[in-house]
Amino acid sequence: MKRSFCLVIVAILLLIVVSGCSKSKEDKESNSKVELTMSAAASLQDALNEIRNDFVKEHPQIKVNFNFGSSGALQQQILQGAPADLFFSAAEDKFTKLIQKRFIDKEKGTDLVRNELVLVVSKNSKTDIHSFEDIPKVEKVAIGTPESVPAGQYAKETLEHLHLWGEIKEKTVYAKDVRQVLTYVETGNVDAGIVYKTDALGSQKVKIIATAAKNLHAPIIYPVGMIKNGSHPKETQLFYDYLQSESGIKVLEKYGFKGLK
Repeated sequence: MKRSFCLVIVAILLLIVVSGCSKSKEDKESNSKVELTMSAAASLQDALNEIRNDFVKEHPQIKVNFNFGSSGALQQQILQGAPADLFFSAAEDKFTKLIQKRFIDKEKGTDLVRNELVLVVSKNSKTDIHSFEDIPKVEKVAIGTPESVPAGQYAKETLEHLHLWGEIKEKTVYAKDVRQVLTYVETGNVDAGIVYKTDALGSQKVKIIATAAKNLHAPIIYPVGMIKNGSHPKETQLFYDYLQSESGIKVLEKYGFKGLK
C-alpha cells in the first residue's frame, strides 16, 4: 500500500513538471512573436483583416496590428513619431510627403490598388436623388473632412468640377473618416453621403445611387510602403511582399478594390 502511494505521488510530481515545462515553452513561444504595426486607411479595414488572417497562417511567428484612420491623420501620427512599420494610404499625396520627409524609402513603396467614389443613401431612404447633380435637393450630405480624409478631398473636387460646391457647402456634414460618413448615412443622420465604392459594398444598409466619373477627381490610388528604421525589417518585408502577392491582391479585389496591372 505504501509503495502504491509513493508511485502515485511520483506520477503526480512528473505531471506537474511536464505541465510546467510545456507552459514555459508556450510562454516562450508567445513572447518570441514579432509584432508589426501597420497604419492604414479606414476603407481598407475589412480587406486587411482577412489578409492578416491568411498571412499569419503562413507566418505564425508574426503578429500584425492595425491602426486604422484617415490617411491624413495617420500621416501626421507617423511624422510625429508614432510607431509604425508600414503605411497603407488612400491618397498618393499623403504617402509622397512621407517619402519627401524620408520616413519611407521610395524603393520600399508601391502603388497597389485603386478605388472609386460613389454617392450613397440609406436603403430605406425616400430621398428623390439619382445622381451627383441631384445633391442640392437633400438637406444634409456627409463627406470626409477634405483636409485630412482623402475621400473627402475627392468628394470636394468632384462637387467643384460639377459647380455644386458653393451651393451645398452649408449643408455638408464632415466626418473623421469614410466609415463615419457611412455610419451617418446608415443611421439617417444625413440624407446622403459620398464614400468609396469598397465601403458602400460592405454595408447592407446603404445603396449606391451614382459613381463619380474619373475625370471629376484625381485618381484614387492606394500606395503602401515600409517605414524606415523599423524594429523588424525582415518581418515587415514579408508582410509588404505578401500584400503585393497574388493572394493579397485577390483579397483586395474581393472587397471591391481594383488592381493596377
